[in-house]
Amino acid sequence: MEVGQVVKGKVTEVLKFGANVELENGEKGFIHISKISNQYVQKVEDFLKVGQEIEAKIVGKGKDGKWELSLKEETTKMSDAELKKEEFEKKLQKFLKDSQKTYSEYKKRLDKKQGVTKRR
Repeated sequence: MEVGQVVKGKVTEVLKFGANVELENGEKGFIHISKISNQYVQKVEDFLKVGQEIEAKIVGKGKDGKWELSLKEETTKMSDAELKKEEFEKKLQKFLKDSQKTYSEYKKRLDKKQGVTKRR
């Protein structure tokens, strides 16, 4: 097996940040959440299920000995509409992250003003 090769496998475990895959030859692989789709992936479960058969591209080998896999399709030939959609998805992802951070900071300030303390 080598980088760039397309392999078949079965999803054995779905995690918060990706999925473990058992490849046809018995080796183990991992798909990180960022390598699942060209779209924004909030939950891995929305795209992958345990027992699902997949075809993935090998992008490298991890320190733990697992193959790093990608389900993303080649983006070399994208139309203008697809490029705009991808750009929008990135902006939306950044907005969601920033708004969550802003809300969290606001809540901390509000709790501090009101004298709310966390139990330890």
